[in-house]
Amino acid sequence: MTVLKTSLRNFLAHKGRMALSAVAVLLSVAFVCGTLVFTDTMSTTFDKLFAATASDVTVSAKDASDGGETTSDNGKPPVVPASVLADVRDVEGVESAEGALHSTSLTVVDGDKESLSPTSGGPTIVGNWTANDARTMEITSGAAPEGPEQIMVDADTADKHGLELGDEIGVISVVGTHTAKISGIADWSVTNPGAALFFLDTKTAQQVLIGESGVFTNVNATAADGVSDAQLKKDVTAALGGDYKVLTAQESAEAGQKDVEGFMSVMKYAMLGFAGIAFLVGIFLIINTFSMLVAQRTREIGLMRAIGSSRKQVNRSVLIEALLLGVVGSVLGVAAGVGLAVGLMKLMGSIGMELSTDDLTVAWTTPAIGLLLGVVVTVLAAYLPARRAGKISPMAALRDAGAPADARAGWIRGGVGTLLTAAGAGALYLAAAADKAAEGSMWLGLGVVLSLVGFVLVGPLLASGVVRVLGVVVLRVFGPVGRMAERNALRNPRRTGATGAALMIGLALVACLSVVGSSMVASATDELDKTVGTDFIIQSDTGQLLTPQAVKAVQDTPELERVTEYKWTEADFTTPDGTTLKNTAITAADPTYATDLRVETVQGELSDAYRPDSMSVHEKFAEDHGIRLGSTIDVAFRDGSAGELTVRAITSSDAVVDAGAMYTSIDTLAKYVPADRMPLDTLLFATAKEGKQDAAYTALKDSLHDYPQYTVRDQTDYKEALKDQIGQLLNMIYGLLALAIVVAVLGVVNTLALSVVERTREIGLMRAIGLSRRQLRRMIRLESVVIALFGALLGLGLGMGWGATAQQLLALEGLKVLDIPWPTIIGVFIGSAFVGLFAALVPAFRAGRMNVLNAIATE
Repeated sequence: MTVLKTSLRNFLAHKGRMALSAVAVLLSVAFVCGTLVFTDTMSTTFDKLFAATASDVTVSAKDASDGGETTSDNGKPPVVPASVLADVRDVEGVESAEGALHSTSLTVVDGDKESLSPTSGGPTIVGNWTANDARTMEITSGAAPEGPEQIMVDADTADKHGLELGDEIGVISVVGTHTAKISGIADWSVTNPGAALFFLDTKTAQQVLIGESGVFTNVNATAADGVSDAQLKKDVTAALGGDYKVLTAQESAEAGQKDVEGFMSVMKYAMLGFAGIAFLVGIFLIINTFSMLVAQRTREIGLMRAIGSSRKQVNRSVLIEALLLGVVGSVLGVAAGVGLAVGLMKLMGSIGMELSTDDLTVAWTTPAIGLLLGVVVTVLAAYLPARRAGKISPMAALRDAGAPADARAGWIRGGVGTLLTAAGAGALYLAAAADKAAEGSMWLGLGVVLSLVGFVLVGPLLASGVVRVLGVVVLRVFGPVGRMAERNALRNPRRTGATGAALMIGLALVACLSVVGSSMVASATDELDKTVGTDFIIQSDTGQLLTPQAVKAVQDTPELERVTEYKWTEADFTTPDGTTLKNTAITAADPTYATDLRVETVQGELSDAYRPDSMSVHEKFAEDHGIRLGSTIDVAFRDGSAGELTVRAITSSDAVVDAGAMYTSIDTLAKYVPADRMPLDTLLFATAKEGKQDAAYTALKDSLHDYPQYTVRDQTDYKEALKDQIGQLLNMIYGLLALAIVVAVLGVVNTLALSVVERTREIGLMRAIGLSRRQLRRMIRLESVVIALFGALLGLGLGMGWGATAQQLLALEGLKVLDIPWPTIIGVFIGSAFVGLFAALVPAFRAGRMNVLNAIATE
């Protein structure tokens, strides 16, 4: 009980010094709990949506997706004949049944030809208005569509785009473009996560989406009272045979959940990973805090030992303080995490994904995980300072104002750190020298971990040398004040090393990702320059296939010399060694593709692969299956028949653009796949007539004005788009890493604040002999700057080493250009100096306000 009271008294006595450490715990726990609450809420939202929209039993085509995805290679959804609806209605136990149609392989535009698709990446769904839809949506204005000239829209989409009754909109599908006026607006009774919905009457939907009447994408059956979904499924399956897919409401909901599960898992674990980095950085802050508090209470600990306190009691006292810190920080972090989740929901709402706070889900495991993590991490971080406190002898403590340095421990730590750093460097070398990416990745991961831990351990030894160099370059210009700042940073190398290490971790990851991202852009740009021999690339940024109408519009552009079509499909391959490979990708293109994309071949000419009943394979595939020029492969095309194709070319497996592709001609594909099942074009290549590139660029954009879902890019545009995509990904990662940087800044603030307290008497003496307040504040700011630059120098150097090694692995995949983004590296280094200045503002201000006489009188 006495130990608890002592710990509580010390905790409250140093509550100001504990605050920053508590904030570090709070931020880390908040990020973990916020991530869990946010992803759980997303799951709840989708679960409610799928449960509400699924009918008791759903019948669809055999090749339809369980999760309701309706996109096919030919742009039309898989359908069932209307006779299935009649058969289902006749099944005993069916109270009612209705035919439904919906498709996601289309675009909807307003009167100005602007796309109405969600910006969040959610689907655009066009279908017929059914009783099943009426269960989850209510018509709030107007009426349901009747006839081909009417269409209904969901309320969220209408609000986002300012749509009103009577506005004309167009539906662009593989069948053509259909225009209609808004007859009604329907609002959701459950949360719509971000889809855009449009409804036509049944006959119009059949013509617009499929191009024929008497078909549906699925039949929705409602069970009669007393009939379970499972029983109804059994009866419907018996009546229809095995030619159709039959799912219960629960199975349909589970399939929908599975479709979004992958996306949410990636988001969840990525964010938790960055929270883990913040926890790691926070450990350094907590270790520094307790180390300095123990050092400042050395005399007090000596008195406690002198009056009978045991080592265990002293140790326990410090750990109890850490426990209190962990509990307070974690409790506040859990609450902040819920607030963070709500903020993330609002942010997602601003980009089009609607998540209602009514669905806010806080599982009991979330606060439990937050509290457990926060408390365990804090107590573990405080263990070493507590252990050192318990080892202080009473006499040594009573005669020394600070904790005695353990030189032997320092040398051991430095030796272990040096060995680990050397081992990490060796692992990185082996990664860079690896012949296979999988093997190299293992060495890279090991090298990153070993070198990071090694740098953390050897930090105090590095601090002595690096800070001196930085002092010469940065501090000496400030005269005596700069030299005092340098000596202060060198006074306790362990503290400086730990503080710099917190900043080092975040900046190492920033530098590594910057090098990798920049190298990817440079490599892809270099590869495009070498391989792409066409002027323009036309494709959809959302992955939509090109409709025949859009392809014809491009082909009719007079300024073009040629247009190359590019299709993608799957087939079952039976290779000469007897292996059958299911659902293998194969690319079909016009013969001019061999000119538009200069693919390197190791045997034969790519142009020969476009001869009748011919194809190409890539080198690795040929080696794995004993294929040579003239070999034949049995190819059973999806949605078509089988044929025997002759290998006329073997391409290099090192290609970046179209890596691993196997080619045949569109004419060969058309021989085995019926016209109504031919896949649509994935993209088009277009080449302008000589000297008419600018005119062709403008003309192409004009030709596709009515098809806003497609983008025309020349090679410069394509490179910029690639750079922007990678840049957006890196910016998102940098934003998540900012949490670790913030915690590291708190560490610098905490170190300086406690350092000022530790040097109170010294500061008083310096002020007494003439040091001005301005000079004192400058000294502390410069000390902070040099510590921040020390951490930045280590982090950037380490990160560039990681990034360069990662690029060597990417070179095995064809990304062979190493590009160091020096503007980013230099900018981060300079920014670190400003981080140091910012971190020193409060400690410097407090030091400048000290009363000189009181400071001198401090023991």
